[in-house]
Amino acid sequence: MTISVSCIVNGAAVTTDAEPRMLLVDFLRNHLRLTGTHVGCDTSQCGACVVHVNGRAIKSCSMLAVQADGAEITTIEGLAARAGALGRAGLHPMQAAFRAEHGLQCGFCTPGMIMTAVEIVTRNPNPSEAEVRAGLEGNLCRCTGYHNIVKAVLAAAAEMRASTAAKDGAGSERAESLHV
Repeated sequence: MTISVSCIVNGAAVTTDAEPRMLLVDFLRNHLRLTGTHVGCDTSQCGACVVHVNGRAIKSCSMLAVQADGAEITTIEGLAARAGALGRAGLHPMQAAFRAEHGLQCGFCTPGMIMTAVEIVTRNPNPSEAEVRAGLEGNLCRCTGYHNIVKAVLAAAAEMRASTAAKDGAGSERAESLHV
């Protein structure tokens, strides 16, 4: 028996059948071929499978695909596209910061780290180092020691704040010119 699942994945409407007990991570990887979401532990301990479901970072190995029916899902593959929709070309600032700050080594944990980090910065645009470390506690990295990951999150947060400030400033300048 299968159940029809309809959701928005990386901005595209998707409707397909899934087994009732299929995990969201398997649905994304096997049915939709979005392999950037990694399977690390199958016990929701490592965070390699983090995606955004309705704007919240979720370990996709802890959620059934049928529970995502009607949801909006963003995977690591859709993060850059989401940045493009916000007026930023290329990589999302968090992806660019991980690259620039060497916040990865083998890269296996990186998609989950980035997706979790985006939620951290979305909730708090100016997190402290301690807040970033606490926010990343559910994501394991066996290679880096976290120092450069934390640097990357803080750098991306600064870039995202600057981008928002520039965008807000341009909007107020346009508004002022309309009232002159």
